[in-house]
Amino acid sequence: MQRITREQARKYAFDWEDEPLLRVRCGEPFEIETYDASTGYFRTPEDKAIPARRPGFDRVPPLANPIGGPVWLEGAERGDTLVVCIDDIIVDDYSWIAIGPRRGPLGESTRWPELSCDYTTKIFRHTPGPSGTTRDGTLHFNDRISWPLTPFVGTLGVAPEREVATSIDGQGEWGGNLNIRDVAPGNRIFLPIFHPGARFYLGDVHASQGDTEFTGTAAETKATVRLRLDLLKDRRVPWMRIEKPSSLVAVYAFRPLEVAVETATIYLMDWLIQEYRFSPTDAYCLISTCPDFRINVYQMCRLGKLNYVAGAELPKKYLA
Repeated sequence: MQRITREQARKYAFDWEDEPLLRVRCGEPFEIETYDASTGYFRTPEDKAIPARRPGFDRVPPLANPIGGPVWLEGAERGDTLVVCIDDIIVDDYSWIAIGPRRGPLGESTRWPELSCDYTTKIFRHTPGPSGTTRDGTLHFNDRISWPLTPFVGTLGVAPEREVATSIDGQGEWGGNLNIRDVAPGNRIFLPIFHPGARFYLGDVHASQGDTEFTGTAAETKATVRLRLDLLKDRRVPWMRIEKPSSLVAVYAFRPLEVAVETATIYLMDWLIQEYRFSPTDAYCLISTCPDFRINVYQMCRLGKLNYVAGAELPKKYLA
């Protein structure tokens, strides 16, 4: 099986001029070994998020959120849609979260000074599950609290049309740093293609994350991601879409949040109208009356240039 090793997965931009690290065929499995968002800096509670100590933080934007790629998909052309099928994510034996002054929405808090005066790094231990791996393992928040590992890919996408977008704050219809917990094993992710070969990148795996990623970091970890790529020829999605086994999710990112929510909902309506033969009237009324229609706020942290990421979700049982 072809593989991008961890040391190769140290790109910090989605750049259409990068030479491909892999060339794969539709349906061919391959692996990308990813670094965590700090490129390995955070290992212990003593590793603080002090910018002067962190390699790459003398750059603007900083060299953080490394990704592996590009992967060239044979037969992919501009105007096609890339289908990303994530088969498996095996995370490392720990993850981390880092907070402190001027980081996240409470980085200047006067109500809780410990959040804005001191840098704090928490290290979460991972233990294997019945499989003997972290595939079905447990994250230990502390001695009392734990939960199942729920890994997902935080940053993925194809090379944008013209610009070079950084992996830390680049976002667009082509993908980017979106931190969507539904970019997970068993789901299919759809992305528009802008260059021959698609030029796909992936990195920034999280062991788990709550809605909004409120602090600006979640349970950041290293991982090995096994996946396959496929194509929808001569079909173009307007923005990222996710097909889960039992639901559809249309995604959009913007500030303010209400624009992200409204646009994601409109893109979901368009999906229903174009591919499931709903009339515009029925699609419009369905999302306003169906008790199972949901808005997911995946990322809404005040951090740099990041937009807020929303997903409009509808169960497939209403598509028949």
